[in-house]
Amino acid sequence: MSAETPVCQLLERQAFDYRGWLWVAPPRDRWLEAGQGSLLSADQSVLSAWQARGRSAVSPFEVVEPAPPGVVLFWPKSHALGEWWLLWLCAHLPTGTPLQLVGENQGGIKRVLKVLAALGLGCRKVDSARRCGLYATRLGRVGIDPDEAWKSFEADGLRLVSHPGVFGHGKLDDGTRLLLEQLPGVLGETLGEVTDELPGNVLADVLDMGCGDGILAAWLARRGVRVTAVDVNGFAVEATRRTLAANGLSGEALASDVYSALGARRFDAIVSNPPFHQERAIDYGPAGRLISEAPDHLNPGGQLIMVANAFLPYPDLLTRAFGAFETLADDRSFRVYRAVKDGSST
Repeated sequence: MSAETPVCQLLERQAFDYRGWLWVAPPRDRWLEAGQGSLLSADQSVLSAWQARGRSAVSPFEVVEPAPPGVVLFWPKSHALGEWWLLWLCAHLPTGTPLQLVGENQGGIKRVLKVLAALGLGCRKVDSARRCGLYATRLGRVGIDPDEAWKSFEADGLRLVSHPGVFGHGKLDDGTRLLLEQLPGVLGETLGEVTDELPGNVLADVLDMGCGDGILAAWLARRGVRVTAVDVNGFAVEATRRTLAANGLSGEALASDVYSALGARRFDAIVSNPPFHQERAIDYGPAGRLISEAPDHLNPGGQLIMVANAFLPYPDLLTRAFGAFETLADDRSFRVYRAVKDGSST
């Protein structure tokens, strides 16, 4: 089986024995998934694909055992996240472990030369092709704790905890802000009389899909809602857990590729600011599944409330899934949509 992605095609052509190596934060590629070695990833969709093949696959919140003979780090578009992976590998794997770094030129792989130099790690270029570059070095102790990457900030009266690679890292994005402005009105019947001072008088089950740093989950939990928060990004799941804890709130946060971890569970409402990028490429897949499968995860009369960039083609998806929808807000950059499941549906 041949490699499918440019970065894996560059690796495939190397006269190098990668048996037993650790692949860190790779894209989906069947050449890797059918090969040898083990996976370290925070992406639940990638983890699930490897685990479905019986391959060794863990998240950075688990222990990597045994120590691999070498590591390949796939450089992400978020340079801060790439730097975090470097710090994590240096802190958790033996000094002297061979490390290769691969990535697309447009994704900033050439920047690793300066990053490695700043950490006191040497580096040499191994190869380049398909507008990608491959570099090699060895891990060493750098004296920087990777946990320092976790950041806290205040928004809407809440303390939020975030990590590089989490959507909107370190700030409240404008789309989420617009969604928050609409929630008290549209969730009124579900939550009871919702105000900033008083929680709703009905204990509802609400799903925060694509939870990011946990701002929506915390906003809901502060109003007495039973919250389940899911995200395909393991860093986002951990950020949401930390955000809830930082505010003394309760809620469940799960790693899930859209609804994959939820089984047949149903909710009174689903709220979401769904992603539409996979690295640098536009990908409507997760948001499409969020919308099309939402009725199966809503109680009769339950509602989907979501915010999206105004140019995205979600109205057609909402109409096909629910039969009708309404636009609650439109500031020309973002739109907040609301769709309600037929109360007679089961």
